[in-house]
Amino acid sequence: MTAITDLKGTFTLNNGIEMPYLGLGVYQSENGQEVVDAVKWALEAGYRHIDTASIYNNEEGVGRGIAESPIDRSEIFVVSKVWNSDQGYDTTLKAFDASLKRLGLDYLDLYLIHWPVAGKYKETWRALEYLYHQKRIRAIGVSNFMQHHLEDLLTDAKITPMVNQMEFHPYVVQQDLIDFCRAKGIQYEAWSPFMQGKVFGLPIFKELAQKYNKSIAQVILRWDLQKGVITIPKSSKKERIVANADVFDFEISSEDMMVLDNMDRNERTGPDPDNFDF
Repeated sequence: MTAITDLKGTFTLNNGIEMPYLGLGVYQSENGQEVVDAVKWALEAGYRHIDTASIYNNEEGVGRGIAESPIDRSEIFVVSKVWNSDQGYDTTLKAFDASLKRLGLDYLDLYLIHWPVAGKYKETWRALEYLYHQKRIRAIGVSNFMQHHLEDLLTDAKITPMVNQMEFHPYVVQQDLIDFCRAKGIQYEAWSPFMQGKVFGLPIFKELAQKYNKSIAQVILRWDLQKGVITIPKSSKKERIVANADVFDFEISSEDMMVLDNMDRNERTGPDPDNFDF
């Protein structure tokens, strides 16, 4: 297991690319100054991983934040995702070009299929493989793919996905899926680590926060990292962006890790990958 050392620390993907294990998510961050500032504050605080998606409608702002930061582009791991209505081979290629243009970049570090749209994700994956071979993306992956989606994709894929980004928090651990991904060399990544805010009301987290003298958010993020799961907490507030990165001066005990693992009840705050209609 990789040591969790600092904000610039990385997990190594199955193609040798280093992906920072803590990043800034920008879901629901407004496209204008709000997301520009969030990206600049994150980079200033030491973050080197920014996660967006075409459906977030803020790629332009993310690109501006990157452009206005003194941090060199080559040091920043930039992620976007192809939306469901753009899936298919040719449409994915067009969607990728459009994302790059909005971001003002000439390559992406990681591009993901946002949801496993039935009958389309294999053609979409073929487009990602093409873009990867063209060296326009450094790594390719998926999001919201359950084990059966991955197994189906792998029957035709020439390249194994490098990442699977899933809803992940103490109520949706899906250890079997984590284990499957690990066995296949697919890096697991969390979205919605705070259960859309619900974790802050759970007594167990208040206890753990007191025990470790950290915030509830910091305890959750540290649990993610110790599980070997990349995580991208979203915030547009400077103090919270900075605080979310302050997780490298403590370690959760194996007993407490198990307590959190055992809270799994398959209770989602977002859509079900097996039953979504968008």
